[in-house]
Amino acid sequence: MDVDFKPESGRMLLINLNRPDELHHSVEVFKALASEIRVSILKHLSVGPANVKEIADAFQMPISTATLHVKSLEQAGLIHTEKIPAERGLQKVCSPSYHLVVLQLPVEPENDDNSIQVEIPIGSYSDCHVEPTCGLVGDHGLIGMVDDPSSFYEPARTGAQMLWFRVGYIEYRFPNRLPAVAHPTNLTVSMEICSEAPLNNPEWDSDITFWVNDVELGSWTSHSDFGEKRGLLTPDWWDSWNTQYGLLKQVLVNEQGTYIDGMRISDVNVHQLNLMDNRVTTFRVGVKPDSQNVGGLNLFGRTFGNYPQDIVFKVRYERRPVHIQGEEESPAELQPDSSGAA
Repeated sequence: MDVDFKPESGRMLLINLNRPDELHHSVEVFKALASEIRVSILKHLSVGPANVKEIADAFQMPISTATLHVKSLEQAGLIHTEKIPAERGLQKVCSPSYHLVVLQLPVEPENDDNSIQVEIPIGSYSDCHVEPTCGLVGDHGLIGMVDDPSSFYEPARTGAQMLWFRVGYIEYRFPNRLPAVAHPTNLTVSMEICSEAPLNNPEWDSDITFWVNDVELGSWTSHSDFGEKRGLLTPDWWDSWNTQYGLLKQVLVNEQGTYIDGMRISDVNVHQLNLMDNRVTTFRVGVKPDSQNVGGLNLFGRTFGNYPQDIVFKVRYERRPVHIQGEEESPAELQPDSSGAA
């Protein structure tokens, strides 16, 4: 399974249905969760460890029944058990293995040979123009000074795991590895992102805009700067009153238009992006100063927030035949006449 484990902030189980090799384990997890009582046991264990007898007493069931439920959860990897000394022999103490279970559904056909994917760290931007509030943090502390735009040019910026600004943009460049015969059919960019309020604010609207190759794709309104609970991956040193996590958003541009998580935001289509014209593709995300809701943005890397990923850029394409001069249809004089003679 795709599992990201940060000892200081818990564990996340990511069930990725795009990976056939995980199917058996995924089914075991689904079977274990297909029981109201087993889900209740998981919730009970999230408060603290318990032995089998304590679980049986809490749910007023025989120990033999509790043992079966514990075995099912343990086989699926959702809990782990430890035998520790008791008054009489050993007791089996159960604890949850994960604090978050995420199901990633397939968004594209499994046969994905005709695609190019690049994942780029959020600190590896090629250009920016930001205004306070603004700042960057890495795994272990601040990068530069808070509310100082020049900090976005610090050499250590490449290690940023969260960055934020109130107004402006940040731009990334991706190498164009499409073959010469490629005909792009769609482009997707996914990232963890939210509004930027001082500290945090669950009701803070911000119109966040996206561009590819200087073509404005459209805007999405984020309604919150999330901080009511700690992000799953956010390290303990980051104060709890600050922004903790965002939403995982996907921008899709296909032959019909542009979408955010399946909702259409503009008529801009993939052919307007001129992906085959350059060996580098640019992606820009920002907040325009004349937006209706100027509420900034937070962008998260793979060790902050709730999702263990950076910015993922993907292009799908079809292969089109290349016509070589001299291979056109045969001249008229070489075609058979109506009698069949050459």
